[in-house]
Amino acid sequence: MTIFANLALLRSFVSIAESGSISAAARILGSTQPTLSRHLAQLEEACGTVLLRRDTHRMRLTAMGTKVLADARAMLDMAEECERRLRVDQTALMGHIRFFSTLDFGQSVVSRLLARFMLQNPAITVDLVYSNRPLRMMEEGCDAGVVAGTLTDDTVIARPLGAIRRYPVATPQFLATRKPAVHPNDIAAWPWLTLGTELFGGARNITLFSEAGEEQTLHVNPVLTAEGVAGLREAALQGLGVAPLPGWLVAEDIATGRLERLLPGWRARELPAHVVYPAQRGLPLRVRALVDFMSEHVAALLARPCVCRKKAPKGTTERKP
Repeated sequence: MTIFANLALLRSFVSIAESGSISAAARILGSTQPTLSRHLAQLEEACGTVLLRRDTHRMRLTAMGTKVLADARAMLDMAEECERRLRVDQTALMGHIRFFSTLDFGQSVVSRLLARFMLQNPAITVDLVYSNRPLRMMEEGCDAGVVAGTLTDDTVIARPLGAIRRYPVATPQFLATRKPAVHPNDIAAWPWLTLGTELFGGARNITLFSEAGEEQTLHVNPVLTAEGVAGLREAALQGLGVAPLPGWLVAEDIATGRLERLLPGWRARELPAHVVYPAQRGLPLRVRALVDFMSEHVAALLARPCVCRKKAPKGTTERKP
């Protein structure tokens, strides 16, 4: 018997690895512990090595077990997709998807788009997983996801979505107590709210780019650092300081006047965005449809301009709509 000749053995192994125990896998599969123990033993014998190390507390994948698990998942996905195509019309989308995103973008954008996709495809169910270290989620069995930043991982396929544009913003009340800024150096000493990661050069280095092609790096002393931009936005809305925030998050705040862009001719460093999925296995139709949907709608969102609110001339009262 070859290693991958029996899908039942692979299904038992994947279920044991994902659930963490033989007893839990037996309940999930509607089988018995002796049956799954026998399946695991047969697969390990065919592989000629141990795939799972067992002790009294937990089960742990060996190095070879991790590799076999990835291939087994791929084969089961292919078999499931083949069966599905034999059962239903090619245009019928059904099944389960595990999709991931960073926390802020996932809660603000991805969850809303997922809901629209699922309303259009009611036979699809989704696990939406949040992580600020998103590429690890692919190793944990996610089907696809949205990530920001430059990718060098050749185990994933990355479809470009465009650039995440960021703008330095603050409240009108905060700006009213300070001299109007005309150059980046004018705001370097102001209170800053920054991401506490190296993603954009670190919490203390803010690089701004002008429409004329100039580049200026400010060395700042942030009064607040955070792992996510949602927290920085809330602090900025309270008037705590200046925050370089993505357009998708603050476009409405800027349009309504809750926040104002500083130095409208300048932007903070942009970040490329991608929808990613594994390179090693074929995409099920449902995942491919979601990837296409996200590519279209996220790209459109990132391409929208961040329009500054027009200020009323001095000495006049701005008319409310």
